[in-house]
Amino acid sequence: MDIDFKKADGLVPAIIQDHTTGDVLMLGFMNEASLKLTRETNEVTFFSRSRHKLWKKGESSGHVLRVREILVDCDADAILVKVNAVGPGVCHEGYRSCFFRTVTPTGDLKINAERTFDPAQIYNSGSKP
Repeated sequence: MDIDFKKADGLVPAIIQDHTTGDVLMLGFMNEASLKLTRETNEVTFFSRSRHKLWKKGESSGHVLRVREILVDCDADAILVKVNAVGPGVCHEGYRSCFFRTVTPTGDLKINAERTFDPAQIYNSGSKP
């Protein structure tokens, strides 16, 4: 597989989409090692830009992303991973999707979803793992 990891310093964006509903759940980044692990385990592993290391989605929460299909865009510099999400949500703020806010015409952010779990109970502080 010839993914272009050179364009963005070894990383490519990885869009995570619910295989059944088509909902976009989150965006993460992958390097060659995380993509290899994702393919080998059939569970999504990302590269954390803030912690500078690999992290398997669900390692703290148990809310793993089971891979159903991996697609690559025409420039081979972005990945779409269709998944079955295990657990009530993927967002570290307690929502099913990280895309739980809408930009209003005035530029404000409006929450458009209900929390599906209490992040404080999952992550001990309610902050990003």
